[in-house]
Order: sequence, then structure tokens, then C-alpha cells
Amino acid sequence: MSDINLSGIKHIVLILSGKGGVGKSSVTTQLALSLVKAGKKVGVLDIDLTGPSIPRMLGLDGKKIHQASQGWVPVYADSHQRLSSMSIGFLLNSKNDSVVWRGPKKNAMIKQFLQDVYWGELDYLLIDTPPGTSDEHISIIEFLKDYNPDGAVIVTTPQGVAIADVRKEISFCRKVKLPVLGVVENMSGFICPHCAECTNIFSSGGGESMAKDYDLEFFGKIPIDPEFTRLVETEGSGSYVNVFDKSKLFPVFNEICKKVMKKVESDH
Repeated sequence: MSDINLSGIKHIVLILSGKGGVGKSSVTTQLALSLVKAGKKVGVLDIDLTGPSIPRMLGLDGKKIHQASQGWVPVYADSHQRLSSMSIGFLLNSKNDSVVWRGPKKNAMIKQFLQDVYWGELDYLLIDTPPGTSDEHISIIEFLKDYNPDGAVIVTTPQGVAIADVRKEISFCRKVKLPVLGVVENMSGFICPHCAECTNIFSSGGGESMAKDYDLEFFGKIPIDPEFTRLVETEGSGSYVNVFDKSKLFPVFNEICKKVMKKVESDH
């Protein structure tokens, strides 16, 4: 496997969870935007082949990738070209098309993403993954082993049913020798759009407790913000990419981002 398209990437971080629906793609998106605000150049690789969400999260639905002499050119989410992304969503004729593939074809697609995408110089490549510990996870770890990824950010929600599955993801990381950078507890409380009071709909503290059990760093709690859902559906100048630093979640992710950068960059 050629290293031509990964040689310019300083740090590779995977966003993982054993559970579906915990918000990996939204965490990936907002962590990427926080890193950009911190002055970093960031790429987002979406390897959730059957449920790609990154194009929509970044306001890039309907965009297509282009071929250059160096390989596929990722799609840029900002005018300064500091945030780029690649997803199978950019290769589909319609965002409603389903991807019905067995393991070998998924593996080949992930390998092609890593080989053929020309990321250029990046400070961070964030890899958004599907739930579980299946083909996509095994493939990405196998293909990245020569590039020593920095580790994984584990995403969970507070309730016990999610924690039980996320524990399996931590076990997976240890089996494949992928460092766990820390744990994020998503959907930890609901911010009222009228009074800004936070109510713990799904309970709170489950992710923090699990992090202590495994002696992992806890990066923080992220509440549910209805405004996020609205802004992700907004296009143009009011899109989430453009107004992220004015959102209620920006201060939360700014702190999480600082912890991730400190963890990653202090190890180098």
C-alpha cells in the first residue's frame, strides 16, 4: 500500500462506539470544526459505508469528488480549504441510494479511500466509523497499522444499554492495540431552547463512570441541543459549518478539543 496520500498527515484519530445512534458523526463533525477553529487543517474520512452522515453534517449533500493526477480530491467544507472530507455519500447518484455490499467490497472501498484520496498536508485526519466491531473496523485498523494512528475517541450516551455495548468497543481497541485517547458522553442532558436549563433525559454520568472503570481520560459531557439539528439542515451562510463558533455547543467542544489535542500532541 502506497503512503503517498497519508505521508502528509500528522495525526490520525478514529471516532468509535460499539453502539449505533450515539452521535459519532455529530461528534466527529463538531470535533473537526473545533480543530479548525484552533488553527488546524483537518480531514474527515467517513467509512460508515451503509449510513454515511458526514456529507449532510458538513452541508455538502449533492457534492461530487473530482479526479486529479494525485488521486481523488476530497470535498472542502469551507472557503479557506481547512476542512476536507471524503465519504461514499459523494459517490452515490442519490443520497437515498442504499449500499448493499458484503465484507470484501467494503474492505476494498476503505482501502481505496486510504490509497487514492489526495489529502495533502493535514494536522488531523478524523475517521468516522459505523457502530460495532465488524469488517470496517478490522479493515481500517489493518490498513493503518503502518501509519501508527494516534488512537480512538470513544463516544457513548449515559444509559446502561449503550454503555454495555461501548465496553465491547474498548475491548476491541485493546485486542487490536489501538490506544483509547478518551471517552465522550454524548446526549448528556437536554438544553431547553427557551430558558437554557439542562434536563437529564437519558440520565447522566454513565460515560464518566465507565471511563473511571477502565482508567481512561474523560473528555466531557455533550448535551442535546435542538438548535444543532436545525442548523445541520440549514444551507448557505447560516449552515452549521459557518455558525459553529456561535452555537451553544461550541464552548463544550472547545474544551473537548483542547483535551484531545493535549493528549495527541503530548505523545509526539
